[in-house]
Amino acid sequence: MSKRNDFVNNMKDLSETDLVSRIKEDELRLKKLKFAHAISPLESPVTIRLLRKDIARLKTALTKKKV
Repeated sequence: MSKRNDFVNNMKDLSETDLVSRIKEDELRLKKLKFAHAISPLESPVTIRLLRKDIARLKTALTKKKV
């Protein structure tokens, strides 16, 4: 749980451009993970779910910064 709190606290310090670039990087990583999972099962498919949640958190933080 501590890692999630650190992630949320680090998001607050990022600028809008940093958030956008981080979102793009994570979306690309998610796409690669999904592709790898389709070919052969991942050891931990939970990483896909966690990455999706991280992307959602980043998008939420970006929306809050814009408002």
